Amino acid sequence: MADRERTSGPGLAPPADPRADYQRDFYSWLMEQARFVREGRWSAIDRDNLAEEIESLGREQFSKLESALRVLLLHLLKWDHQPERRSRSWELSIKEQRIVVQDVLDDNPGLTPRIPEAIARGYRRARIEAAKETGLDEAVFPETCAYAFDEAMTRHHAR
Repeated sequence: MADRERTSGPGLAPPADPRADYQRDFYSWLMEQARFVREGRWSAIDRDNLAEEIESLGREQFSKLESALRVLLLHLLKWDHQPERRSRSWELSIKEQRIVVQDVLDDNPGLTPRIPEAIARGYRRARIEAAKETGLDEAVFPETCAYAFDEAMTRHHAR
């Protein structure tokens, strides 16, 4: 037991840093940073890594918006390019995805100015997925998104 308490000497590892390590134990590091914030221990905070993680959370919210728009645009492309396959299920998928998009925006109103960017990014993948799912040539689908946000969110879809 006494050997474990020694912190220096020949052949012994340097004492462990009592602070959680961002690289080796992310969970413990997060819990520690949260505790420091709650306690107002501003000088103890790992500012650079914490700022990076907060920015990462913001990127995650943008990715949610992009993903929701991608799925909505995919459904719209399929609806417009395969009228013979339209169904109530497709109508409901479009309706559901509009709710998902709106929920993301309601939770993150600061993303509203980035809607055009999210549409453009989501559409690139939606176009490829639409070609894959429909069996139609990719060239059938416009190279850039032809749907304005308001149209994508409100256009009536009658079979």
